[in-house]
Amino acid sequence: MQRRAQRDHRDQRDPRAKRLSRLLVCAAAVPVMLVAAGCSSDSGSGDDKDKGADKAAASKSASPSPTVQAAAYAKLPEPCKVLSEKTLEDLVPKGADSGKEGTSADTATRGSCSWSSLDNNGVKGSQFRWLNVSLLRFESDVTRGEGDKLARDHYMKQLQDAQTSDGAKSVKTEPLTGTGDEAANVRYDLKKKEGTFKQNTVVARVENVVVTVDYNGAGLAGDKTPDADDLAKAAQKAAKEAVAAVTEANGARAGGTSSSSPSASKGTSGSSSDDSSDDSSTGASKRPSKTGSKS
Repeated sequence: MQRRAQRDHRDQRDPRAKRLSRLLVCAAAVPVMLVAAGCSSDSGSGDDKDKGADKAAASKSASPSPTVQAAAYAKLPEPCKVLSEKTLEDLVPKGADSGKEGTSADTATRGSCSWSSLDNNGVKGSQFRWLNVSLLRFESDVTRGEGDKLARDHYMKQLQDAQTSDGAKSVKTEPLTGTGDEAANVRYDLKKKEGTFKQNTVVARVENVVVTVDYNGAGLAGDKTPDADDLAKAAQKAAKEAVAAVTEANGARAGGTSSSSPSASKGTSGSSSDDSSDDSSTGASKRPSKTGSKS
């Protein structure tokens, strides 16, 4: 009887023990499942990040690089050869062969040449003439803009400088036609101890090149002052020839602008892409003294 009672007691305990065992097994399995799910979730998150980075990199590589239209003119003529022999004989009759080229660190972007003439008539007085031609070419630059726009900024600055020259009297600015894309002549009187100098500064822009012609004359030692209109016409003639020399040097039609400006993008920044408001950074030669060697 006692054995039977013990058997019955065990039979009553076994179902509870079996249920408890199953619960413990299930409870132990839950952390494993959670860990597995967590790993699976982390793995998916990392894949998404990688995919996002790949998409961002692909989008960045697909974005076009900044571009700017290339400048029309790529070179300059020799500054001492931009004027014809006939023009030099008319403007500086005693110094047509005296052309002196200015120093330049980059002759492809800037250059200048000057001539002086003194017709000495002894006690009857002398006639002095001085002529200077400066050329400045601007490259297109992705950070600063197109060459012709940079040239126009410098063109306006040159005109302003001429109009505000120290000691200038009776300043007059005249727009010119038929000389590049735009041009103007600034004329004024400049009184010096030697006499009254008649000054002309012609500034012209053709595409991405600025041409500046300085021409002055004076009657010295009592000689008469030269006619201002004659000097102005002579300066304008020289400017027109210099502009034509620039276009011809670049294979364009003389006296006009380039008929076909290159449209290819260009991101160079040569020395003439220098700052158009600062001569040291634009590569521009500072305009020489308006009275040449006479002061």
